[in-house]
Amino acid sequence: MEGFVNIVIGDADDAEAIGESFRPIEDWSGIELKGMDPAKLATLHSLVTGETFDEAIAKYYIVYAASDEGPWVIRVPDALTEKLAVLEEEALEEIGEELAGTEEFEMAGWPVEELQAVLAELSLLASSSLAQGYAMFVWMSPVDV
Repeated sequence: MEGFVNIVIGDADDAEAIGESFRPIEDWSGIELKGMDPAKLATLHSLVTGETFDEAIAKYYIVYAASDEGPWVIRVPDALTEKLAVLEEEALEEIGEELAGTEEFEMAGWPVEELQAVLAELSLLASSSLAQGYAMFVWMSPVDV
């Protein structure tokens, strides 16, 4: 799905409120990414945690849907948040290079430099999430709302 995505941090019980929001990054700390989807997140998860893609993708399920047409909310598994939070710049750069060579990111045309910048932002967000005792959520909408 090519859509609009906000990755935000909030209380573990914020999924419904995030799902009902028209633009979660206006109310929660986070970043906006166009074109991120569960397969790409699972690819990142697999690369960072060492789990297989099949193990990772099973963890990216919808925890809240505003309607059948979206927006939808997925909670980022704690394992990825914890790993992202502690990665250093050199590791983030290496992971960005590896991601750029995966089928999911290569087909979407994500340049290495863009992936590395996104990973740096995700790492900061994950660090903030852990420091505040928050969860990370992915809000996805098929259209720009």
